[in-house]
Amino acid sequence: MLKAIFWDNDGVLVDTEEQYFSATRDILTKAGIDLSRDLFIKISLKQGRSAFDLASEQGFSPEIIIQLRSERNQRYSELLRNKVHVLDGVEDTLSQLHGKILMGVVTNSRREHFEIIHTSTGLLHYFDFVLTCEDYKKSKPDPEPFLTAIKRTGLKREHCIIVEDSERGLDAAKAAGIRCIVVPNNLTRDNNFSGAYRVLDSIHQLPCEVLHLLSLNI
Repeated sequence: MLKAIFWDNDGVLVDTEEQYFSATRDILTKAGIDLSRDLFIKISLKQGRSAFDLASEQGFSPEIIIQLRSERNQRYSELLRNKVHVLDGVEDTLSQLHGKILMGVVTNSRREHFEIIHTSTGLLHYFDFVLTCEDYKKSKPDPEPFLTAIKRTGLKREHCIIVEDSERGLDAAKAAGIRCIVVPNNLTRDNNFSGAYRVLDSIHQLPCEVLHLLSLNI
């Protein structure tokens, strides 16, 4: 029986992936490292690695990389404070499912950035819990974030489903042994989504899928 949905945040609920790419690219460019959009998609959204691996590969010291990450995080915060858009159809989808099933956010985002993002989205009241990167040791594509959500809810894996937008997120879901519905965005449409429970064209299709599963008690 389906009892819970674990939602990714960036690229699923809110349109923040482009800001994250821009912030990372800007800082790496200052360090003399070229990060193209395609390379960001490959490294971050498909492989689940850090774009700062490029700096490591070029011989930058761990101390310098820590500083670069700090500068990126600051730049990302600045971009987020300018404006964050809730993706089309998200609020309507959440309102349709609210109260019918337990819902939580499971994100690789830092809590600081998550809180900035949701300062004005009006979405958080739909969720029963939030897990950010500070709540676990290994980020997606490692399964630990979703396994942490399982422990948090006390539910079995078969009672849960995950909503993701990227290959990285899907790999984490598969490794955790949890069904995953993928809703690709402009940055992730070319990712490999083999093994997904469903791949949807739009978030508008999600309530029908979830309500169907609830009606079947599977």
